Amino acid sequence: MTNAQVTALQYGLIGFFALWATVLIPQLILLHARHGQVRLRPVLTMAAVLLYGTMTLAVTFLPLPGPGVNRLSQTVQLTPFQWITDIHTELLKHGLPMADWFTTQTFQQATMNVLLFVPLGFFARTLWRRGFVGTTLIGLAASLLIESTQLTANFGTAPYVYRIFDVDDLLNNTGGAMLGWIAGALLLSLVRKPVPSMVEVQPLRRERVDLAQAR
Repeated sequence: MTNAQVTALQYGLIGFFALWATVLIPQLILLHARHGQVRLRPVLTMAAVLLYGTMTLAVTFLPLPGPGVNRLSQTVQLTPFQWITDIHTELLKHGLPMADWFTTQTFQQATMNVLLFVPLGFFARTLWRRGFVGTTLIGLAASLLIESTQLTANFGTAPYVYRIFDVDDLLNNTGGAMLGWIAGALLLSLVRKPVPSMVEVQPLRRERVDLAQAR
């Protein structure tokens, strides 16, 4: 993990605590008004969503470019699965064998892009009850929004473009959301697995028939 990534995570944590401290008291008041008590699950759910959101924004947009930072020579990458070729190039550059492909920075970056959107897919399935297609579209839309923001230098608020618009990020992010949906669906299937009920079977009663009365 680079120093820039560590800095981004630190700012993400600061943003989370600041935001959670802002919404926590109103949430507690609302929960008490609705249910007559404070339930822990909604509080933890809100904290998890806020933590994911702030950390995602931090690692995708921070740190901002400072004075003396070299500008990017390439701001757009539109070749799908270019990261596979980049792994080979990185191995050749450092004289590493092909067996070390998983140790390359390119592979680790691609993996992080997948894992980054796994919680989004998980939340979409477990909290928002979205289907697989809907979750896929949510992941694609969220990733496209992030990449477009980076391409426009944060909609013109940054001095210049400092992140690459990468089609592989779109694919990996969307794939991560899909994996998160699958994980959420598996979890719900385990939680909701019906427990076999014990049905008491009553023995059949044989009624005696009086033949004399029957006649």
